[in-house]
Amino acid sequence: MNAADLGLPVDVPSTALFTDQYELTMLQAALRGGTADRRSVFEVFTRRLPEGRRYGVLAGVGRVLDAVENFRFDPAVLDFLRERAIVDGPTLEWLSRYRFSGDVWGYPEGEVYFPGSPVLRVEGSFAECVLLETVILSILNHDSAIAAAASRMSAVAGGRGLIEMGARRTHELAAVAASRAAYVGGFDSTSDLAAGFRYGIPTVGTSAHAFTLLHDSEKDAFRAQVESLGRGTTLLVDTYDVAEAVRTAVEVAGPELGAVRIDSGDLLLVAHRVRAQLDELGARDTRIVVTSDLDEYAIASLAAAPVDAYGVGTQLVTGSGHPTCSMVYKLVARAASADPKAPLVPVAKKSLGGKASVGGRKWAARRTDAAGVAEAEVVGTGPVPPELADRQLLVRLVEGGQVVGREPLEAARSRHIAARAGLPMSAVQLSRGEPVLPTEYA
Repeated sequence: MNAADLGLPVDVPSTALFTDQYELTMLQAALRGGTADRRSVFEVFTRRLPEGRRYGVLAGVGRVLDAVENFRFDPAVLDFLRERAIVDGPTLEWLSRYRFSGDVWGYPEGEVYFPGSPVLRVEGSFAECVLLETVILSILNHDSAIAAAASRMSAVAGGRGLIEMGARRTHELAAVAASRAAYVGGFDSTSDLAAGFRYGIPTVGTSAHAFTLLHDSEKDAFRAQVESLGRGTTLLVDTYDVAEAVRTAVEVAGPELGAVRIDSGDLLLVAHRVRAQLDELGARDTRIVVTSDLDEYAIASLAAAPVDAYGVGTQLVTGSGHPTCSMVYKLVARAASADPKAPLVPVAKKSLGGKASVGGRKWAARRTDAAGVAEAEVVGTGPVPPELADRQLLVRLVEGGQVVGREPLEAARSRHIAARAGLPMSAVQLSRGEPVLPTEYA
């Protein structure tokens, strides 16, 4: 299965320059020193979750696979490197032939993770693996941060609709990735058409305050919108006076009015008043959508309000205060020599300040209790204990340079819902605390 089979764009440009210069200078030195071909194992993990978070959500795996597949040095890229004298001639020649030919294993997209979880493992020669560090971390750190925020919002929304609408609050390309990550984390739709086009995410949208202000009266604006979009549309009712707008909305659209949107004020109080007014006017099936700088705490505070859906922008696309997951990409094992049959030797950074890592090619499994609820993240380098054999988390994503783990986005979204449901109930509490599962090293 490839991108075309899933209806994804196939004209993705090269991702080779989504990297830091030192990746290429390390490559040059390794080529000259004769170590570039040593078999190596790199792993992606985080040493800690953002403060107060109980679990992480892995998102961006599908985008990583696209990036690896399109990581190539075409003539324009090579000319740039040559003109800037970033690497020497032999290295340019090596890069001109570059195609990743190794293996990638990882947690499937949508899975939850904890400190030390080896969410991605990249295996191949040192040269081909080291080049992928920056682009992999760039994608996973961004997307997983958004997905974690989305998951927290989804958990407290209690099944009410969630609309991602943060495109105007971030970089235009980041907005598309954020929409995708939010969908993995539990959001239902997006206002961003590029995300809908690229990833098939449901899109929604009606009107802003500018549309009401354009018209001579609120009634004229509502009438124009209903005549164009039908009675099932959503009318924005807080441009002037909310109570008057609700009366006008029902007068224009009738009790079949689809929804009203509230974008300001005391949302809890206003939602209750609007619900009572709609019911009195016979519009009992008209839904209430609220927006206005929402985050997971604001959504939780509206649990008792008669709200049917939430639109979230700024806080979602910025990770609700944590725009990165602090994931790192570390060499954890390498061959004892250049001999292709040489055994792997565990390696690890030893340093001050909590930045040490654990060496060795790792597996990961999630132990559960008798009720099937997760109780520990178990990470090891030796044989997998028999009782954890069917609980392993890593799956093959790339084999011999060929992507084998691509899947529809819906699969990642469904997986996340199931993974979150398998955690202890305290995982979705908004109160600060330690990771809901301990990480145990076997």
